Amino acid sequence: MDLTEITHPSAIQSMTHEELAQVAQDIRRFLIEQLSVTGGHIGPNLGVVELTLMLHKLFDSPNDKFIWDVGHQAYVHKILTGRADQFDTIRQYKGMSGFPKRSESEHDVWETGHSSTSLSAAMGMAAARDILGEPHHIIPIIGDGALTGGMALEALNHIGHEQTNMIVILNDNEMSIAPNVGAMHAMLGKLRTAGKYKTAKDELEYILKKVPAIGGTLASAAEKVKDSLKYMLVSGVFFEELGFTYLGPVDGHDFVDLERTLTYAKKVEGPVLVHVITKKGKGYQPAENDKIGTWHGTGPYKIETGDFVKAPVKGPAWSALIADTVERIAAVDQRVVAITPAMPVGSKLEKFAKRFPNRFYDVGIAEQHAATMAGGLAAVGMKPFLAIYSTFLQRAYDQVLHDITRQKLNVFIGIDRAGLVGADGETHHGVFDIAFLRHLPNLVIMHPKDENEGQHMVKTALDYDDGPIALRYPRGNGSGVPMDEELHTIPIGTWDVLEKGTDVTILTFGTMIPVALEASRLAFEARGLSVEVVNARFIKPMDEQMLAAIRDDGKIVITLEEGVVAGGFGSGVQEWYIDRAETSSDVPPMKSLGIPDEYIEHGSVDQLLEEIGLTAQHVAQVAIDMWDRDGE
Repeated sequence: MDLTEITHPSAIQSMTHEELAQVAQDIRRFLIEQLSVTGGHIGPNLGVVELTLMLHKLFDSPNDKFIWDVGHQAYVHKILTGRADQFDTIRQYKGMSGFPKRSESEHDVWETGHSSTSLSAAMGMAAARDILGEPHHIIPIIGDGALTGGMALEALNHIGHEQTNMIVILNDNEMSIAPNVGAMHAMLGKLRTAGKYKTAKDELEYILKKVPAIGGTLASAAEKVKDSLKYMLVSGVFFEELGFTYLGPVDGHDFVDLERTLTYAKKVEGPVLVHVITKKGKGYQPAENDKIGTWHGTGPYKIETGDFVKAPVKGPAWSALIADTVERIAAVDQRVVAITPAMPVGSKLEKFAKRFPNRFYDVGIAEQHAATMAGGLAAVGMKPFLAIYSTFLQRAYDQVLHDITRQKLNVFIGIDRAGLVGADGETHHGVFDIAFLRHLPNLVIMHPKDENEGQHMVKTALDYDDGPIALRYPRGNGSGVPMDEELHTIPIGTWDVLEKGTDVTILTFGTMIPVALEASRLAFEARGLSVEVVNARFIKPMDEQMLAAIRDDGKIVITLEEGVVAGGFGSGVQEWYIDRAETSSDVPPMKSLGIPDEYIEHGSVDQLLEEIGLTAQHVAQVAIDMWDRDGE
């Protein structure tokens, strides 16, 4: 079937199971071919083909609301809602988003990118439906990994208490990005192997109804027997105890099983949880065989072999460099412990986990717990390394504030994927962490200029004993600089002049340093400007001695950062000058360049930097314009 002919889900609603099976085959072939070119979240989407087809067959989107948790499994939903013809642009600059996008389609009723939000959003939509007296269905689809998130458990508790009409689809593929961990995962494992709970429970109730009703005592005894047998049938009966009608487990690749169970779910009053077992990566052998999450989301690949198509790189991956240096120090300091919220592969901690299994903790999708656990470790003298993506650290803000910085605990926070990340777009760009961390007392924030300085900053962080310290580092690879054999610490709050200049000073760090150096060259060639470039490697505390010298020398100041301008590093520099100025003339001419006050969508990092003006050409022009206006 030509999938571009599907312009609305109604196109499949009259199909037989045999016809749906052919469409499922076509969708898998389409996804494997398309994503081999663009990359994307192939594993999750191959796993939900039949489930998504049956949901759209039995329900009426967008009147009925599908809420995809995380959203990286919504590609099939996009195909069935008329967007197959846009798949050559998925995750590309100005193209289709890899996540649900409200501006893209009326069928995308909730935008996601972070885990465990679907049930809370569904509760809000269901409450609105009930207030307005509307009849439609609310159907959140949440994975077993996302279900471990505290927010999802809070929502389950509320939905069950309110007895809200809702059909929760638990898409259980035994993995999120990495293999799932924790007691919830173990409980679901028991449910998977326990057989059809609903069938067994119905049979039990039928038998009990045949018992003659001889007074209240016998009736009460029968109910006790029923409850006892219920616990024998399924270990825990967790969802039933929360107030849900539990249906399953259901084969998520069997149309007959899916249709029978979902049809029944539509008739049940109150909240229903349909436990669907799916195979992540189904239909493509390399993805099916993946046990560690490599095929959760990928770049381009060769269909025939499953080999990834990678651009040549010069230096080590930043995540690996940081994790390997932590491991190196852990070998001589048994107090070093590594913690990750469900990202052992992305944070490159597999080697650490294998070498020091008793000092490694994957806590699942539980960023808040991870942060406070790190604080608990530090409170009793350990040296915890909390490896967390910038975009996910946002979820643990209060824990960093209340449980780490307020208590001045020696937690080392490794902020991975700091800056723009490219194709995953606005939900994943790590551009807010400076702004939401810089104002926290007791916290040191640093960012290396290259991988050699990066390894020394790891040493600095793990040797630091005067409170928490955060190290930001970008996605991707280093530049291939020579690496020192011996590690050393860097004095806290010291900057480094990379290029001397007398007219303009550019204060910057990390990925923007090459941009600043090139801008310095262009400004000199175009106007003869002497531009100083400073590696402001400590975002907090800043190098006050150097700031004072720059002011006293009468230089123009430009700050440059791959983070939001509002509340960012540049704001800190301006605050420093203004707070110490007796008159306005004591504040040097300044301009802060960075991410503007808007969400940046997806595309390659270079394309996004060009769009927002974080290029050498633009920075050089800003320097020239400021010199023409304010220079001596």
